[in-house]
Amino acid sequence: MPKILDGVAIAAAIKQEVAEEVQSLAARGVRPGLAAVLVGSVPASQIYVRNKVQTCADLGLYSDLITLPDSASTAELLELVAVLNARDEIDGILVQLPLPARVDARAVLDAISPAKDVDGLHPVNAGHLQAGRPALAPCTPAGVIEILKRSGIAIAGSRAVVVGRSDIVGKPVAMLLLQQNATVTICHSQTRDLAGITRQADILVAAIGRPGFITPEMVSPGATLIDVGINRLSTREEFDRYFAGDAKREAAFAKRGSVLVGDIHPKAFAVSGAYTPVPGGVGPLTIAMLMSNTVRAAKLRRNLTAAQ
Repeated sequence: MPKILDGVAIAAAIKQEVAEEVQSLAARGVRPGLAAVLVGSVPASQIYVRNKVQTCADLGLYSDLITLPDSASTAELLELVAVLNARDEIDGILVQLPLPARVDARAVLDAISPAKDVDGLHPVNAGHLQAGRPALAPCTPAGVIEILKRSGIAIAGSRAVVVGRSDIVGKPVAMLLLQQNATVTICHSQTRDLAGITRQADILVAAIGRPGFITPEMVSPGATLIDVGINRLSTREEFDRYFAGDAKREAAFAKRGSVLVGDIHPKAFAVSGAYTPVPGGVGPLTIAMLMSNTVRAAKLRRNLTAAQ
């Protein structure tokens, strides 16, 4: 039977470690702080930000939730980011995406000080990551590495294939795997003979944003499957395509009117040696690594030896 890689348990362990670090820093007069910026009233964004702020409280971090109306302009956001960059008690700045279409999101994210870029999206941090220098790595890719390490999955010497080339997941997770001495191939929608390449993977990371894109025929028996995708299925046709005959999912679909599926077809998990489920796999690591990055930023900004 394939091993299920429990992201919920791993995230809980990381949060506990963060809480202990926060207590240790408190003894030195330091309390890591996170500023969360929410623009508009998108329900999903409100939930995400609320969860992040609550997690800060649970772990002992300082947090400052700043809400702006949907009418906020790029100039107003740039001014706010400049203020947050200057606030010494703020170690991390999180601007919740997506921003309203008229806002230049790239300009806003690039204005965040690299030292406070706890999402790991600033070009300076991306460059440091590629160069193998100390950097704040994007939270989801960093979580993928934690899942592999803490689950005893060998990375060094393995063949890793990443399907997806986004700046948020695909590229940085490839860099992080390379730093762990994996041999890495990045694939995308234009890759020729994609299935032939994915079947060579010891570790297959799917982050392409297409439900059930990786099928059983694309997986090498015994491979470790890391499913970063989160796709919502809300029609009977979609449900039956992936979960026909799954009584547990059927009950969830009947109750909520939708279920989640990743970028890997559920039937592919049976071929694997280990896999991350959706939900309950990579997703929970994102907030845990955000908290970890905030503590790391607090240490790096103050040149504390524990940050090395």
